[in-house]
Amino acid sequence: MLTKVKDGAPKLSPNSGRVLASGRETTSESGAAERVRTHDHDEFYHNLDRYLHYLLARTTAGVSPAACANAYFDWAIHLASSPGRQLELFGEAVHQWTRLADFTKTAALAGPDAAPCILPRLTDKRFRSERWKEFPFNVYGQSFLLWEEWWHSAVTGVRGVEKQNAERLDFIMRQTLDVFAPTNFPLTNPDVLVRTQAEAGFNLVRGLWNFLEDLERLRNREGPEGVENFKVGETVAVTPGKVIFRNHLIELIQYAPTTPDVHPEPILIIPAWIMKFYILDLRPENSLVKYLTGQGFTVFMVSWRNPGEEDRDTSFEDYRRLGVMAAIDAVSKVARGEKIHAAGYCLGGTLLATAAAAMALDNDDRLKTVTFLAAQADFREAGELTLFIDESQISFLEDMMQQQGFLDSTQMAGAFQLLRSNDLIWSHVINRYLLGERQPVFDLLAWNADATRMPYRMHSDYLRSLFLNNDLAEGRYTVDGRAIALTDLHMPIFALGTETDHVAPWRSVYKFNILSDSDVTFVLTSGGHNAGVVSPPGSPGRSYQMATEFETDRFESPDEWQANAPKFEGSWWPAWTDWVAERSSKKSAPPSMGAPRDGLEPLENAPGTYVYQR
Repeated sequence: MLTKVKDGAPKLSPNSGRVLASGRETTSESGAAERVRTHDHDEFYHNLDRYLHYLLARTTAGVSPAACANAYFDWAIHLASSPGRQLELFGEAVHQWTRLADFTKTAALAGPDAAPCILPRLTDKRFRSERWKEFPFNVYGQSFLLWEEWWHSAVTGVRGVEKQNAERLDFIMRQTLDVFAPTNFPLTNPDVLVRTQAEAGFNLVRGLWNFLEDLERLRNREGPEGVENFKVGETVAVTPGKVIFRNHLIELIQYAPTTPDVHPEPILIIPAWIMKFYILDLRPENSLVKYLTGQGFTVFMVSWRNPGEEDRDTSFEDYRRLGVMAAIDAVSKVARGEKIHAAGYCLGGTLLATAAAAMALDNDDRLKTVTFLAAQADFREAGELTLFIDESQISFLEDMMQQQGFLDSTQMAGAFQLLRSNDLIWSHVINRYLLGERQPVFDLLAWNADATRMPYRMHSDYLRSLFLNNDLAEGRYTVDGRAIALTDLHMPIFALGTETDHVAPWRSVYKFNILSDSDVTFVLTSGGHNAGVVSPPGSPGRSYQMATEFETDRFESPDEWQANAPKFEGSWWPAWTDWVAERSSKKSAPPSMGAPRDGLEPLENAPGTYVYQR
C-alpha cells in the first residue's frame, strides 16, 4: 500500500505486507481470509513496482527507458548480424568524409561562394543566416548536416528492425545530435560571435540573467516573462457572453449576438481539455468566436475544468457524457430545438466524433453538421507522437499518473516541445542565452503557457483505446456496451488539416474521407496545429486548399487531393462560415441568453471561472 506525504509524492507504508519467507502467515484462518491476505500482498508488490516507476518517470520526463532500450537493442542486434550493412555504412562514412574534405578545400579558397555539398531540410532554419556561408562556419554546418544524414541512414536502413523501433531510434538520435549542433555554442555560431564582439560580451551577461530569470520562473511554475500582459477576461477572452450551464467538468458559455438577426442553428465548439478554450477567443483581432458572432451565428463554447488529483477516476466516457452531451442538451434548449453545427478542435474533435457516432446509433439527429479542426479519429499515422506509444510506454505513464492522479501540464509541454526541438527549444536557447534577446510574448504564446492537466483514467482510456488500439477507427470502441462506427455519420462534415501540424498531421485528419459515409469538405491550410487554426482574415501569407468529396465520389489519396484541390489565398475562416451558412436556415431574431424556463439561468459573465483554474 502507498501513503501520501506532504510534498505530494507517495511512499511505501512500513506496515503493508507482513509475511513470512514462505509467503504465508502462521495463522490457520479460512480460505477466504487467506485469499484476502494474498490479494493484499499482491497489491503491495504491484504498488511497489508502480511507485518505483513513478520515481523513475520523474527523472526521465515520463519516457519509458524500456521502450528506448527495446528500440536500440532491436536495431543493434540486427545491425550486428548484418556485416554487409556494416560495410555499406563504413563506405558511406568514408564517402561523407571525402565530400567534407573536398568542400573544406573549396570553402577555404572560395569562401561564401563555395557550393554546399548538402542542404538542410526545408524546415531546418538553423543555418539560414548568410554568415553560415563564411569559412570556417560553413564547414561546421556542413559537417553537422553530413553527420546527421549518416546517422539517419544508419538507424533507418537496417533490414528486420521493427518500423516503430527504427523511427523511434531515429527520433532519439536526432534529438541527441541537435544538442551538439554548432548553432548552440558561442564559438561555432557566427551570429553569436559577431554580437559578442560588437557588445563586448554584454549579450552573454544578459543571457545569463535571462537564464536565471527563466530558472526562477520554472521553479515557481510561472509562464515566460511578458505573459502577465495577457490577462484572461481583460486582454484575451473578452468577447461578451454568459455562462449558462455548469457541471463538474464544464462551463458552457453563450456569446452575445452582434447582429440584429442570426441563423437559427447555433454553433457549438468543443475545444480540447488539454488547453484552455480561449485559443479560439484571444484578442478581438484574432478571435474566432468574435468573427462567428459577426457573421450572424449564435456561438456556444465549452470551457473545461482543470482537473486535480480528486478527478483521477474521471473517464473518457465521463468527458463525452458530462462534456459534449451535456452541452448539446443545454444548447438544444436555448436554440428551441433547432439542430446544431458542432465543431471540435484537436482532442475535442476526437471526443465529438465519438459522441456523434453514439448519437447516430441512438437515432439522435440533433447535429446539423460536424466540423473537425486539426482533429483525428484514426491514429495509425498520428505523427511522431506515435513513436513512444506502445505497451511499455503506456504502462509507464499509467504508473506515473496513478501516483499523482493526473498527467501534469509541464510533462505534456515537454513532450510537445521535443517534437519541434529546433523551433521550440534550441532557437530559444540561442536567442535568450547566447544573443541575450528576449523575444516578445504574443497572445498565442501566453495562451500556450496556460496549460491544463489530464486525469489519470481519462488519459489512460484515450491512450489505450484510441491511440494504441485505434478502436474508434476500426469499429471496436464502445459506448454503453455498444460498438460505434463513424460510418454511421451521414451529416455533412468539414475537416481542417494544417500543413506543418506535428500533433495531428493533415494526412491523418484527411482520413475522415475514409471513415465516414458523408460528404466531406476537406481544407488544408498553411501553418501549424495552433497558428493554422487561429488564422483571421487579413493575416499575411495565409493560403488554403479546399475541395469536397461527395459520398458517391471515387476516393482520392491525400497526395492526389493535394495535387488537384484548388488553392486560395487568405484565411479559411470565411470559407468555413460560408459552408456553415449554406447549411443553415434563414436568419431570424436571436435566442434568449440561456433558457430560464428550462433551468438555464445565466450564472455569470464570460469567460466564467473554470478558465482561471491553475
